[in-house]
Order: sequence, then structure tokens, then C-alpha cells
Amino acid sequence: MDFSACTPAKRANASAYHHRKEEFNTSSNLDDASLYYFLEEWALNPSGSHTKMFLIPPVVSLVTGVLIIPTILSVIFSRFSIRQETRYMLLGNALLSDLIYLLSYTLSAALFEAQVHLPKEACVFLLFLLTVAYCGGLFTAAAIVLDTYIAILCPLRYLVILPPSRTKKIILMLWMCSGAFPGIFFLVLSSTHSFVPCVLETCSVPVILILTLNGTDALKLCFWLSTTVIFLCLSLIFCCYAILYFKTKQSGIWESFCSRASVTFIMHNTVLFFYFLPLLTLFIESFLCVNFVIRLRTGIWVSLTVCNVLMILPKVLFPFLYGLRYREISESLKSIVRRKHLCPGSPAPSPS
Repeated sequence: MDFSACTPAKRANASAYHHRKEEFNTSSNLDDASLYYFLEEWALNPSGSHTKMFLIPPVVSLVTGVLIIPTILSVIFSRFSIRQETRYMLLGNALLSDLIYLLSYTLSAALFEAQVHLPKEACVFLLFLLTVAYCGGLFTAAAIVLDTYIAILCPLRYLVILPPSRTKKIILMLWMCSGAFPGIFFLVLSSTHSFVPCVLETCSVPVILILTLNGTDALKLCFWLSTTVIFLCLSLIFCCYAILYFKTKQSGIWESFCSRASVTFIMHNTVLFFYFLPLLTLFIESFLCVNFVIRLRTGIWVSLTVCNVLMILPKVLFPFLYGLRYREISESLKSIVRRKHLCPGSPAPSPS
């Protein structure tokens, strides 16, 4: 099927469209041409699918992130004593990645709902930026857990293992890996011509995701490799948390449920759960799609839920559950709020 001309005026006639639409609604085992055709029609005419409600979570998350993330970053970078510590440098890097992700994804979702068609190059760049930001946040989250692991189990050698100069090199390496990892996949997809021009014009991540699950072998290979890398990073984070718990179990810091260690452990695992949940949902969806258990329309709704809700939640929770847990940052923010609310009082009148 030729996708070189993607305007609605150059599409198949109405009778063929309604025939394929009926086939789409009654069958889950479609050929590739029907799959691409209906995905394009759905992407170009999403108003009947009530997809605009899925724009609410990204917009609310972006507003929340814009309000809290730059404030925490300003505290980190404005104070020399804070920005020289490894944990704060890693935290700032994770927050920056999450902010870029929220901005990029909300932009792509808004353009999709407004039915604005981007050039192929602009869409590829936006998707690449999204992937880099997501990988940067995930890799930095793993680095934060490793930093906590070293700080607790090797406190006397911590400054030797992770001085500020080495931390800066680690952050640079994290960004290089975040760019190289999706860059290889995009080159593979470009060389195998696996990109679908009409879908790239809409630049909808859920549509591209469902195409990946039902697409060519190159697309499926990239999907499974990506999910494997994400799963390994999350497994590393979980193993470090488990080791920390068992090695500090006898120290007495876990006796009270409301202790700082217990609360921090629960909050960190909450973020970890919301990182695992989209991955688990995608695994289940891919299995059901491959075995034709669910229909394509159901797969699209699942993809919308994963991309617009489940993958956004960790980005919103991260600054609250990680950033505001640090005493130095929370106290700095409280002092800023107090200064803003203090107004110079007028001098009291002299007694007559």
C-alpha cells in the first residue's frame, strides 16, 4: 500500500472505507494494509473516539511539573553546597529529564488532538527527544538508587567512590547513553523503511506504539529490546532496594512504620511500581495482540491509557516523593515561601 500521499482527498473512496471499517469492527486478524489504513483514519479523525479526555492527564502533569520542578532545580543550582553533592546532582538531572519529557509529550498529544500534521523530520525529532528524555530519567533513577546503595553500605568510602568530579562524568555518560540507545533504533527503523509517513505526520505516540506491536519484524525487535533494557534497569533498582532492606533490617530503622526510613522506602517503591506498571501493561497488550485476543480498537485504548496516564504518573510523583524528601531542599523551599509572604510593616505611629 502506497503511503506517499497522505491527504484525506487522496484516500480510497467512501464505499471501500466503510467496507474496511466494518471489517475492522468485526475482526481482530487484519492484514497490514487494513491495519495501517484504519490507524491513519483513526488518527486523522479522532473526535468520534472521545480521545480528548486523554489530553487532561498530560496537561495537568505538565502544569504541576512546571510549577514544582524549576523551583527545585533553582534551589539545587543556586546553592554551592547543595549542587556539589552527588545525590542532588543526580536528582537535578532526573528532574530535568522528566521536565523535558512532560513538555515534549504534552506538545505531541496537543498537536495530535488539534490534528496538526508535522513534517516527517519534525516528528522524528520530537519522538527522538521523547525517547532520550525517558531514557535519561530512567537511567538517572537507577543511578540514584546505586548512589543510595553505596552511601548506606560504604559510608566511609563514599566520597572516594563518588566525588563530585566523577558524578559529573557519570551524568554526561548517562546523557550519551540516553542519546545513543534510541539513536541506534531510529537508524535501524530508518534504514529498513519501517516508519509509516502518514502516521508520522500525526506524530501520535499511542498510534506508533500500536503500530509497533502489530508492525514489521524490525519494529517488533526494537520494541522488545527497548522493553528488555527498561526491565533490566527497573530490576536493578528493585534488587538494590531489596539488598538495602535486608542488610539494614537489624539496625532498628525499620521498627516503626512511620520512621523516616520506612516512609522513604515505601515512597520510592511507589515510584518504582508506577515505572513497572506501564511495562507490565505493554507486555500483556503485546501478548494479546500477537495472539489476536483483543481487537485493534481495544489495543488503541490501552495504548492511550499507557502513554497518557501510566507513563506520565512517575514523572509527576518523582519531584514530590524524591525531591521534597530531602531536608535541605524542603527547608530552602519553605524559607523562600516565608520570604515571599513577609511584607515590610509600616512604622507604628508615635504616641501623641
